[in-house]
Amino acid sequence: MDKQAVLERITTTGVIPVIRARSADEAAAAIAAIQKGGVSVLEITMTVPGAVELIREVARRVTDALVGAGTVLDPGAAHACIDAGARFVVSPALNLETIAACREAGVAVLPGALTPTEVLTAWNAGADLVKVFPANALGGPSYIKSLKAPLPEIGLVPTGGVNLQTAKDFIKAGAAALGVGADLVDLAALRRGEPELVTERARQFLALVAEARAG
Repeated sequence: MDKQAVLERITTTGVIPVIRARSADEAAAAIAAIQKGGVSVLEITMTVPGAVELIREVARRVTDALVGAGTVLDPGAAHACIDAGARFVVSPALNLETIAACREAGVAVLPGALTPTEVLTAWNAGADLVKVFPANALGGPSYIKSLKAPLPEIGLVPTGGVNLQTAKDFIKAGAAALGVGADLVDLAALRRGEPELVTERARQFLALVAEARAG
């Protein structure tokens, strides 16, 4: 799958589950529950123990999933994740060298930014989409709408404060996709032996994205 196809799949799906687990086994359980709910885009963060090997294993075994790496802070980590099979790279912050490394590798990159200056700097450096984080810190959907007004050509992926109550508003504000953490990847539910709750959340987020776009 080339980079353009990766980006189309991310934006078409509209939901990027952010998987931050205590162990590789817990992350694998979350992935299975999320996929059962119809979401095949997966961001495995570098905060998961053994994250690079987990990315490698998921990319090898779950061939219908689009596996990305999150919390990637530098070019070295980016290269390790890409070599393991990550098809997109996400960061919570703006690191120009990481953007350059992903561009050189032909892999989609979603650097983090918050202010208009950071968003534009990321875009001019070659970001494919820009992760707006933490989106809730500056007003949530209303802030995305404010950013899109002068920067309509930049695809924004808000993360932070995205939940079942705000998802539709973020999409209506112009978000290209949503980065969703604990409100979708409910590790407490998994630890209680209730993966079906995560599966249902995945379905609900997909439905909300579709409703917002249809409206």
